[in-house]
Amino acid sequence: MIRTRALGTAIAAVLALAAGSSDAADFSFAVEPSFPPDRAAEIYQPLMDYLGKATGHTFRLTTARNYHFYWRDMRANAPVDFTLDEPHFADYRIQRQGFVPLARTAEPTVYALIAQPDHADSGVAGLVGYRVVSMPSPSLGFVLLARMYRNPLAQPEIKSEATSWREGVEIVFAGEGEGAIVPLRIAEMYPNLVEVGRTDTLAGAAVLAGPNVDPEVKDAVRTALLTLHEDESLYEVLVEVGATRFEAATPAEYAGAQDLLRGVFGYSAASGD
Repeated sequence: MIRTRALGTAIAAVLALAAGSSDAADFSFAVEPSFPPDRAAEIYQPLMDYLGKATGHTFRLTTARNYHFYWRDMRANAPVDFTLDEPHFADYRIQRQGFVPLARTAEPTVYALIAQPDHADSGVAGLVGYRVVSMPSPSLGFVLLARMYRNPLAQPEIKSEATSWREGVEIVFAGEGEGAIVPLRIAEMYPNLVEVGRTDTLAGAAVLAGPNVDPEVKDAVRTALLTLHEDESLYEVLVEVGATRFEAATPAEYAGAQDLLRGVFGYSAASGD
């Protein structure tokens, strides 16, 4: 009788374990192509591992070859469960595709236009006709740079060939450009270049959840992000996204940011494309 009870208890335990493991799910997590795919994997895989450990689910990093493909997939509403997006993309997904912001970087988003000292005396106008390096359209830096030069007859030559924001600065140092548009945190790393312009302040980059993600999973991911800064092993992840921590995010913080995409190929001002 005792042996029968023990066997029954063991079977119950195995069934409970199997039931618990069946609740675990596999989620895709897309990040902007602000790094080459191999470098992005190095930077963001620790975040995927952390979210997996914190929630009991599996998070699979997905990367696009470049911003052209990232924007194409976004417009097509290609299936993805979670994303890490800058404000213009975040608002687009929120307003048009039913995504929900879970958390954002505590630091706001600001870009700086920096230049070699010889081209800095006249501010933004001093780079008209000269080479300014950016990541390709419709990266946030590219669309914000376009807003700095409204006059179609007074434009810089935009070299949208950088594969990361830091590479844009290196291109300037190599003598292949006179200026670059980069996140402010990166501009501050290079005091030998001069800031000639700065964009308006936007909300920090946001982690978004797709409309088909279970609410309990959304809550678990949000909680994990809000406590991420407590894990010292993930310090480098926060550094690379320009943050000291994640904070709770709301749709209102991004409202209107998708207007920065006006003029970008494939964008429609209507509620859907």
